[in-house]
Amino acid sequence: MASKLLKVHPSDNVIVALRDLETNSIVEYDGAHYPLPYGVMAKHKFVTEDIDTGGAIIMYGVLVGRATQPIKKGEPITTFNLRHDAHDYSTALRQPYSYTQPDVSKWANRTFQGYHRADGRVGTYNYWLVLPLVFCENRNVLIMKDAFERELGYAQTDLYRRHVQAMLQAYQTGDQSQLKKIETFVDQQERTGKADRPFPNVDGIKFLTHEGGCGGTRQDANTLCALFAAYAVHPNVAGITVLSLGCQNSELKTLEDEIKKRDPEFNKPFFAFEHQKGTEYSLMAGAIKETFNGLTQINQFERSAAPLSKLSVGLKCGGSDGFSGISANPVLGQLSDILVGLGGQTLLAEFPELNGVEQELLNRCSTEEKAAKFEKLMRDYAGKAEAVGSAFAFNPSPGNIKDGLITDAIKSAGAAKKGGNAFIADVLNYTERATVPGLHLVCTPGNDVEATTGQTAAGANIILFTTGLGTPTGNPICPVAKVATNTKLAERMPDVIDFDCGPVVDGTESIEENADNLLEYVIKAASGELTKAQQLGQDDFIPWKRGVSL
Repeated sequence: MASKLLKVHPSDNVIVALRDLETNSIVEYDGAHYPLPYGVMAKHKFVTEDIDTGGAIIMYGVLVGRATQPIKKGEPITTFNLRHDAHDYSTALRQPYSYTQPDVSKWANRTFQGYHRADGRVGTYNYWLVLPLVFCENRNVLIMKDAFERELGYAQTDLYRRHVQAMLQAYQTGDQSQLKKIETFVDQQERTGKADRPFPNVDGIKFLTHEGGCGGTRQDANTLCALFAAYAVHPNVAGITVLSLGCQNSELKTLEDEIKKRDPEFNKPFFAFEHQKGTEYSLMAGAIKETFNGLTQINQFERSAAPLSKLSVGLKCGGSDGFSGISANPVLGQLSDILVGLGGQTLLAEFPELNGVEQELLNRCSTEEKAAKFEKLMRDYAGKAEAVGSAFAFNPSPGNIKDGLITDAIKSAGAAKKGGNAFIADVLNYTERATVPGLHLVCTPGNDVEATTGQTAAGANIILFTTGLGTPTGNPICPVAKVATNTKLAERMPDVIDFDCGPVVDGTESIEENADNLLEYVIKAASGELTKAQQLGQDDFIPWKRGVSL
């Protein structure tokens, strides 16, 4: 890929610019020459032939849009001359599918250092979880968070607080010129290390807050309890504290039933406190005491070797650009195929970003039953969006479009590359848990945090998140590693990006080589090397109410 150009699939009638291409230049690809009447920015595409109004634009070998006006050979596709379109799909149209699994022999004996749980799963981190069944308890959760994190060494740095203190002191001198002399900073110089913590084997205490639990529909309340149950049984969670008001729709019994449904032998420390049974002080004192005692218990767990088959890796993209489907997403796809070959799990989410590649995914489903479930989930989701005047076609954000993702089908075809080529072992509705090895489709929105929240509920013990524009997104209990599609982003946002797939665009590494390097990084992250999101304390959590969210 050292060339300035790339044709992704032999049947495509667009070519991707890997570098900025000048107006009135003539470029050559695979023996053919293309005059460019307009400049084409890197990540954008130009057509390889004259396209009439209504003509199909093909990329990644699939229909991604139709021309709204004639497009001459060499002209770029834009939101002005192209509209979204995609082929329909059906379980009845399923075709035989096969693929060649990559050689995984060199990874067969590799291990990561994880926490082995009673149910046979392995955690990449050892967390205590504190959650409120209703938003009324958010304040108390945050008070607990401040107390525990500051006293036990899990709090974020006081760097910004000291910055304000320095400005306050300068202001109080009465000399305004002193304020101007205070220098700003661009790097954080200090982190709290494990050596400062009384519980070295407890990787953190995670405190969730949300805006639900009271009012709303019973479905929303039940879904919230199911989500919390999925987090409670997650292998990265060793113990749970629950705060409840007592009158909310999301009842404690519902949560307990959902936990038993997912793990009938559930035996983690579990403490629940109801506010309406006494004063706030009695609630908080009891919750803090039992949580502290619980920490002494889970501090006894230690990391030990686990095979890579115990990894459950979420495959996510956000802040995507025109390189996403060319570098980072195919790299994740290669890594996914390797892990599937080793007996691990991978989880591909974001159903609005599978729009246009549904038939390929239906073909790859291991059974008719799985295919039918996927089709129903997709059609139900799309129908709800259209019913409120939206559609999957509205999915690309302004940032996506600016960086080359002109239609949702282009975005989706590139996003689906994260799932590699393996057969789809299972299809999961939101909050359902992955229980078999292989590639899974997980029903979530494309919204970054709603998606990572759902992937974690499915059981991901690490999430790989590709981005071309940059995003700090993280998760409270599942490490989220940011994978850059291009080196410029990795260099511009080093405090956010964990791994660079730019060498694929530059032509210095193949997809296979880059994927091998990424898997080496995953082993380190799964063994306790903090991702950038973890270092920044980026604990994002947004439950999906099953409404229309793209």
